[in-house]
Amino acid sequence: MTQAVEPTEKLKSPLDETHLRLGAEMRLRDGWSVPGNYSDMLFEYASVREGGVGLIDLSSRGRILVCGSEAVQFLNGLITNDMKTLAEHSWMPAAFPNVQGRLIASVRVIRLQDVETDRNVCPAFLIDTEAATHDRVLKTIERFTLAGDFRVADVTNHTAHITVQGIKAPQVVSDVVGVEAVEFARTEARQISWPRNEVSDDSTLLRATHTGEDGFDLIVKATEAASLWDALHAAGGRPVGYDALEMLRIEAGIPRYGIDMDESNVVTETALDDAVSYTKGCYVGQEIIARIKYRGHVAKKLTGIKFAQAVRVEAGAAIKSMDDKEIGRLTSTTYSPHLGRTIALGYAKYDYLTPDTDVKIIVGDEQLAAQVTALPFVRGTGL
Repeated sequence: MTQAVEPTEKLKSPLDETHLRLGAEMRLRDGWSVPGNYSDMLFEYASVREGGVGLIDLSSRGRILVCGSEAVQFLNGLITNDMKTLAEHSWMPAAFPNVQGRLIASVRVIRLQDVETDRNVCPAFLIDTEAATHDRVLKTIERFTLAGDFRVADVTNHTAHITVQGIKAPQVVSDVVGVEAVEFARTEARQISWPRNEVSDDSTLLRATHTGEDGFDLIVKATEAASLWDALHAAGGRPVGYDALEMLRIEAGIPRYGIDMDESNVVTETALDDAVSYTKGCYVGQEIIARIKYRGHVAKKLTGIKFAQAVRVEAGAAIKSMDDKEIGRLTSTTYSPHLGRTIALGYAKYDYLTPDTDVKIIVGDEQLAAQVTALPFVRGTGL
C-alpha cells in the first residue's frame, strides 16, 4: 500500500486539550494530532474487548454535509451502494470508486432529517470518511454543486466525533444523552440534543462499530465536545487511544485506507462487500465492478493471516504458498491479546483464500508458518 505524505501543519481535534489533561501521549496520524495512548494500551484495549466500554475521539475523520433536491441522484451516480434505499434516520456503508472501479474512499452515508427550503423539502446526508480520504471525497462531490440543486459543506472543523465502543456502550450512551440506545437498530441514526436541556436537535447519534464490538457514534458541535466527553467519561467510559484502536480494528477485520487499501485496489478486493449494490444501476466504475462480479471472483482479496504464536513480522512481508509461489503481501500486523497470537491483514490470490490454508510468511531469510483465516478474527457484539 502507498503511504500518504503527512502535511507539515498539524491539525488538532476539539478535544486536544482534554486528551493532554488526561495524560495522553499524542501521535501524528494523517496530519492530525491524535492520542496514541493514555497509560497502558492493553488496559485500554480490554476496556472495549473484555466487557467494558471505551471512548475514542474520531474527530480527525472527515464530515461532509450534502443536501438538495438532487442530492440522491448525484450521490447515487458516485457511490457503490444504493442511495434510493437509504431511509431517513439511517446509515449505510458505501465506497467512492474511480472510472476503473478502483477505490477512492470508503465512507458511511448518514441520512439525516429532511431539510425544509423555500421551495420544498429536501433530503440531507452526512458523509463520514477517514482523514486520509477527506479531501478527495470533498473534491469528488464539490464539482457537482453547479450542476443542480446539490449543496455541499465541509463541517469537519465545526464538529467533533466521539465513539463509544464495548458491550456496555448502550447503557453509557443512554445514561448520558437520555435516549434508549439499546433499542437502536444496527444501522439506525437519530438527531438528538446535546446538551440534553437544549431544544435543538443538531447532534447526531448512530449505532456503529469501529472495533467489532457494539458501539455508538456521537457527532456534536466542536464547542460541545469536551462536555460530552467528560459526561461519557463520568458515566464509566474509559479513554482509548489509537494504539489500542489499531489492535481492535485489525481483530475486527476492518481495513484502513492507505494501509490496507488504496486506489490500486478494485473496490471488491477490499472486503467492503456490504458497501456494494449489484442491482442499483449505473455509477462511476460500475461496469468494471459488475464485470468482475459476474466473471466469478476477483483475482485477489483482503483476508486474514494468523500465526500459531506471537512473532515479529511487519507489513509488506511476502505471503508464499507451500510450493513457494508468491501469492500476496501483508498490509497490517498486530498482536491479538484476545487470541494470544500475532495476526495480520493481507491480500492473497483467490485460489488460496480457503480458511486454514497453510502459507509461509517471508521475513528476511526466515520463513514463518501461518494460515489463511476468514475475517473477522474476533466476532464481537457489534458484528
